[in-house]
Amino acid sequence: MQRLFSKDGPWRTPWMERVLPVVTGIAERYPAQTVFTRFIPPVTPEQVPGMWRPYFERWRDVTRERVDPDLLRLMPPLQSLVPPAQVIDKPAYSAFSNPALLRHLRARKADGLIVTGTETDVCVLATVLDAIDHGYRVTVVTDAICSSSDACHEALLTLYRERFSIQLGLAESAEILEAWPRSE
Repeated sequence: MQRLFSKDGPWRTPWMERVLPVVTGIAERYPAQTVFTRFIPPVTPEQVPGMWRPYFERWRDVTRERVDPDLLRLMPPLQSLVPPAQVIDKPAYSAFSNPALLRHLRARKADGLIVTGTETDVCVLATVLDAIDHGYRVTVVTDAICSSSDACHEALLTLYRERFSIQLGLAESAEILEAWPRSE
């Protein structure tokens, strides 16, 4: 949920404005247990391996040599929760592409993850699959994820329901918030 994907960013995700208050409400419930991840592009395309190079050659204006650094920040309501919420930067789609996330989760003895964010069919998907591979119980909050493609968003929700029902649960934010008592 970075400005990079907001209406002001080059990778605009139209649903972000609708989803942001929901994500904020969940993060506000337990900010000390919240981890925000930010997609941080390379300085130049030449710094990345394999197929990331042509990707960032296509999106050179999003590399750190050109992009407004403010676009890499979290959306303002989320930024205000840091600290106590943590921020972990990642170089690729999955939040687990930075080993610091797994170290953080293991240090906290986390056994499950509640996943929200942008984009359902890219970063959320990669993170969810990696979380499952690491053995975490995963809950995707259906009204707290968004995509730039309605069709892909719906296809991923169907995939989650039909192929990962043992390892992954889907819930709406009201169910999540109702299940959690407020922190004191």
